[in-house]
Amino acid sequence: MDGRGHERLWIMVAGPYRSGSSDPEVWAQNLRRLNQFAHAVFLKGHVPIVGVNLALPVIESAGQESYGHIMPTLSLSLTERCDAILRIEGASQGADDEVEAFRARGLSVFRSIDEIPNVVPVTRDT
Repeated sequence: MDGRGHERLWIMVAGPYRSGSSDPEVWAQNLRRLNQFAHAVFLKGHVPIVGVNLALPVIESAGQESYGHIMPTLSLSLTERCDAILRIEGASQGADDEVEAFRARGLSVFRSIDEIPNVVPVTRDT
């Protein structure tokens, strides 16, 4: 905890990945966007978690046909371990399901990076 009383949180970053598209380039753009938000969470002093980053290596090993089982299973499992969620814009049933899991536990659901409190200033050189 810092002098302002804010704890370092594990914050899940949720938003569209494959939602509404069969184009791998769109998926790559969406993943870059999720990771950009994760970086912003990190700069606020928290630990960002992107479920897609956890699931993709497992899916690659198991085969793409396992996507529909592995992605939601691992992402929803993360909701049990993280302290809060940042829901970025864009249609995604999976991200909406993750938000509901956080709400059900009474945990914070952030809709903007600006809603997340700073813990420890992190510089780009750190």
